[in-house]
Amino acid sequence: MKVGIFGSDYQADKQNLLHRLFEKLEALEAEIYVDNSFYMYMADALSFEPSINGVLTEEIFEFDIDLALSVGGDGTFLHTAARVNKQNVPILGINTGRLGFLADVPVREIEETLEELYRNYYKIEERRLLQLFVDGHPFRGYNYALNEIAILKRDTSSMITIHTQLNGEYLTSYQADGLVIATPTGSTAYSMSINGPILIPQCDNLILSPVAPHSLNVRPLVIPDSYKITLGVESRSKSFLVALDGRSEVFPTGIQLSVAVADYTTKIIKRYNHTFYQTLREKLMWGADARKSQ
Repeated sequence: MKVGIFGSDYQADKQNLLHRLFEKLEALEAEIYVDNSFYMYMADALSFEPSINGVLTEEIFEFDIDLALSVGGDGTFLHTAARVNKQNVPILGINTGRLGFLADVPVREIEETLEELYRNYYKIEERRLLQLFVDGHPFRGYNYALNEIAILKRDTSSMITIHTQLNGEYLTSYQADGLVIATPTGSTAYSMSINGPILIPQCDNLILSPVAPHSLNVRPLVIPDSYKITLGVESRSKSFLVALDGRSEVFPTGIQLSVAVADYTTKIIKRYNHTFYQTLREKLMWGADARKSQ
């Protein structure tokens, strides 16, 4: 089993976890490869230099690994997905963050989960991504998003106007602080925080959720994921922000943006005893009665 490990630099209080992780992988006789920046962080900040088979640098675009472990929160998982890119490498998220919808394996279950991976006792879910197309002004780097693409105002109090078309037909002009286009995976992220609906990961839909719209009649909209979304933006500052899973870039007004489902999927490893509905109950406290704890 060839394993690639990716992580964040916010693991100072998780050193025991990292020791457990590497010890278990060594016990399973796995080949271990570590993202170069994460390995340097462990060595410099934590004085921890585990025995590994190699490092994965930013220059390496094809990984000879069977699976990737993302150690951190959902933000780390999104970064890992961007590094894996179009390779057919499934990702397991080990949660050392807070909520953890993508990184949903708790620290206490690391050894048990790795045993299941070694026995090939797991399932793989394919999650759709969004791809951004920009007329005459390419997005720097990775122009895909697993959670959402957000069109946002910059550092001004003025709203922006987002002229929106679906499959070439005019929908509306959102006057708002922004517009979030989310996948089912991203329905529990930014979109949920602005009152967008929750979709199960297997839905063939996208969500358009306005951010602080000027009109209270403008509500989130669910559309088929086969639709092509075309956007034009007006702003008093003559510029606006585009964020793909938190990676942002400033664009000038007057250009056209297009968003569509990507031509590949991200593979996510899920345990057989973990379901999305269980995650909703545990992470969002669905069905919990606060009175019972009083």
